[in-house]
Amino acid sequence: MAYKITDKCIKCGGCVAACPMEAISFKDGKVVIDPAKCISCGTCAAVCPVSAPEA
Repeated sequence: MAYKITDKCIKCGGCVAACPMEAISFKDGKVVIDPAKCISCGTCAAVCPVSAPEA
């Protein structure tokens, strides 16, 4: 199951840079995860300062 970005996101971009699958991007001013690319590795959650990505 792919991770999702919750409302806790502060749009720092850390997860965008860290994602090994390039599944995370900015879209319409929000950080979004493409579930087709996400392999649920947890890298995004590990680098997030506010624990915004959740499985």
